[in-house]
Amino acid sequence: MGKGGLGDMMKQFQKVQARMEEIQKELEQMTVEGTAGGGMVRVIVSGKQDILEVKIDKEVVNPDDVEMLQDLIVAAVNQARQKAQELQTEKMSELTGGLSLPGMNLPL
Repeated sequence: MGKGGLGDMMKQFQKVQARMEEIQKELEQMTVEGTAGGGMVRVIVSGKQDILEVKIDKEVVNPDDVEMLQDLIVAAVNQARQKAQELQTEKMSELTGGLSLPGMNLPL
């Protein structure tokens, strides 16, 4: 590989790195929602899987059944995180052309 080849490869790497930074910024601005209990518990998560908001309807708050509320929150959080993970995968496939490349996962 001559100097031109190495230089071209470095330029390509810099483009990929810049696009990866753009994708991370886009993901920070995107949100997904997870729900449980027919929408009585809703969790809003950023595309980078940060929990932004938790909404709980008053009807689901029962002091005699706290465990049910806890289960609903866990279910909604897990659903929202799964959707955020799928969003990350989708955005990364734009960068990798649909290829799954080792080490190309976004840092959380």
